[in-house]
Amino acid sequence: PAVDIISAIEFDKTGDHLATGDRGGRVVLFERTDAKDHGLSRRDLERTDYPISRHPEFRYKTEFQSHEPEFDYLKSLEIEEKINKIRWCQTANSALFLLSANDKTIKFWKVQEKKIKKISKIIADPAKAVGNGNVASSSNSNSPKSFLANGVSPDRSCNHLGNDISFPPGGLPSLCLPVVVVTSQETNLVARCRRVYGHAHDYHINSISNN
Repeated sequence: PAVDIISAIEFDKTGDHLATGDRGGRVVLFERTDAKDHGLSRRDLERTDYPISRHPEFRYKTEFQSHEPEFDYLKSLEIEEKINKIRWCQTANSALFLLSANDKTIKFWKVQEKKIKKISKIIADPAKAVGNGNVASSSNSNSPKSFLANGVSPDRSCNHLGNDISFPPGGLPSLCLPVVVVTSQETNLVARCRRVYGHAHDYHINSISNN
């Protein structure tokens, strides 16, 4: 499809990450996989005299939707979501920062790993359940008047509630709350837009730079 055509590509300063933007407004990040095999940095490899036996290998890291199609009502202009330029920024705290721009808007993105808790099963444990009767009896334990479950007084008639509503002897049973068991925490990459630079250009953006 036409939206999958790459319209922008950019390496970071280390050469370990690659970002591509397509005509559909998406940014796809790739990570180098053979960096640990040779054990040398990029600067050391550039100083070596022997040629590299194989090309660098990159694997898919993550992707996110950077831009959406817009319409400028003042100028009657349709703004495409196509990514024109990507520029990497300085990394901090193992997070990746980059700029992406279409014809009119520049966005500043932060990509960081987040631990997501995964629920394995839910157990209804009666021992840890909290009932309405326990709460009512504990809160009124110092009172000389005795109460049943759900705060119903034994000397008070329930006929005023209607003929369809009646409480069984001893009150309603306790409500058992489920116990959630978390066994694993998966690590996923989350992309967040930290800042948007928009409505500041009269002409189309074809290049961006940071200082």
